[in-house]
Amino acid sequence: MSFTPPLPPVFIGENYHIWVVKMKTYLQAHDLGNVIENDIKPPPLRANPTIAQMMRHSEECSKKNKAMSCLQNRVSDVIFTRIMACDLPKQAWEKLKEEFMGSDKTRQQQVINIRRDFENLKMKEFDTIKQYPDRIMATVNSIRLIGEDFSKGRVVEKVITTLPEKFE
Repeated sequence: MSFTPPLPPVFIGENYHIWVVKMKTYLQAHDLGNVIENDIKPPPLRANPTIAQMMRHSEECSKKNKAMSCLQNRVSDVIFTRIMACDLPKQAWEKLKEEFMGSDKTRQQQVINIRRDFENLKMKEFDTIKQYPDRIMATVNSIRLIGEDFSKGRVVEKVITTLPEKFE
């Protein structure tokens, strides 16, 4: 019995950060993740290749087309028109990233703003013991979705140091 991962959602221009995580996992499951991140051509076949070597080479050569097909088919028609001129999957991937995540400078500003929100989080009087950590994790996950690391230790420290005395 073989496993076929479910298709990632069609990207319509919203929640890019979530779509990209699901799409990366999908491409990796199909051994296509490397094609998106690197634009490396497979080495040419040596003289007198075996049938197995020819098949492997053909498979490696077709990965770019497979990855491009996956990308093109998991975006809406409106988004497709933005990447249809791209020849390589890495090029299409980078175009989407730049358009929907912004430049490195924009992303850095987003991280700064979300980190500030994190630092300013405090448990509200009406928050339950479950709601407050959920709010903290929502903020932390926003930082992680932008591609920044955020340690578990920092999250635990935040919860412990900002809980009201009645919960200690």
